[in-house]
Amino acid sequence: MRIIYLGTPEFAVPTLKRLIEEPGFDVVAAVCQPDRPKGRGNKVLPPPVKQTAIEHNIPVLQPEKLSRAKEIVETMKGLNPDVIVMVAFGQILREPVLDMAPYGVINLHGSLLPHYRGAAPINWAILNGDTVAGITTMQTEAGVDTGPMLLKDSIALDDNMNAHELAEALSAIGAELIVKTLKGLADGSVTPQKQNDDEATFAPILTKEMADIDWTKPAREIHNQVRGLVGWPGTATVFRGVPLKIVKTELVIGNTEALANGTLITQNKDVLVACGPNGEERLRLLTVKPQGKGDIEARNWVNGAHVAANECFEPCKQLIKTDG
Repeated sequence: MRIIYLGTPEFAVPTLKRLIEEPGFDVVAAVCQPDRPKGRGNKVLPPPVKQTAIEHNIPVLQPEKLSRAKEIVETMKGLNPDVIVMVAFGQILREPVLDMAPYGVINLHGSLLPHYRGAAPINWAILNGDTVAGITTMQTEAGVDTGPMLLKDSIALDDNMNAHELAEALSAIGAELIVKTLKGLADGSVTPQKQNDDEATFAPILTKEMADIDWTKPAREIHNQVRGLVGWPGTATVFRGVPLKIVKTELVIGNTEALANGTLITQNKDVLVACGPNGEERLRLLTVKPQGKGDIEARNWVNGAHVAANECFEPCKQLIKTDG
């Protein structure tokens, strides 16, 4: 089976590697986003899929917009693919690509469709406190994640798994699911199933404004925010007028004395924050990131900042600089 692979970030690498390894599959090209500047030095770096493709001598195509890159589309067509596999490509496909291969475009989507259609399904599963997440292979059509479903797999979520960890787990599961899907399409054991649009939920793109922590919210909701937005945009508060990123937290079960929301409590080696509608809930801080510095254990930050008894975090008011 001749395969053109569409994908860009690290999430897409396990599937590409798995397709390369599988006997009977021939990845004839990889299509990904252009090289972009990254990090504080803004050094231009190739996306992970490009790096993997080059390591395996697979030709790489990098259109700024595939829908406008007629020459690249013609090059793809000339490779005579049997199927196009798409994993986190990040661009909308048009008919010339959708109709190019006999088996169409098979997409790996990071949710149990029709739930969480859209750009950030993994993040929203955690933001919403779901206990189960999953992945779906589907036939791609012109709509956003509306195409017929093929196969699914799922994973249990605990209270501490963050979006990065879930993405890593789902990318590994998804790699096997893609192989199983392609083989099933070839032998007729896998057939498309129409989505029920009435059951659809959505996972919109993340924004910087979502980073702000509101300490009047319940501890569990804030904890889900921290682990759901890890990396970008991250989550942050303000301490002594300066933004402080909150990197990792832990739930504290049970209510206690009511304090002003955002009050810091240091006891033994614990760093707790008063939160919840009445200030009676507690969230344990494990890792923070002061502005311009790296991640640090919360207890070491407290010691270094000489945090006084009953000092409080302040409302963010959009002061947060999300530097990744």
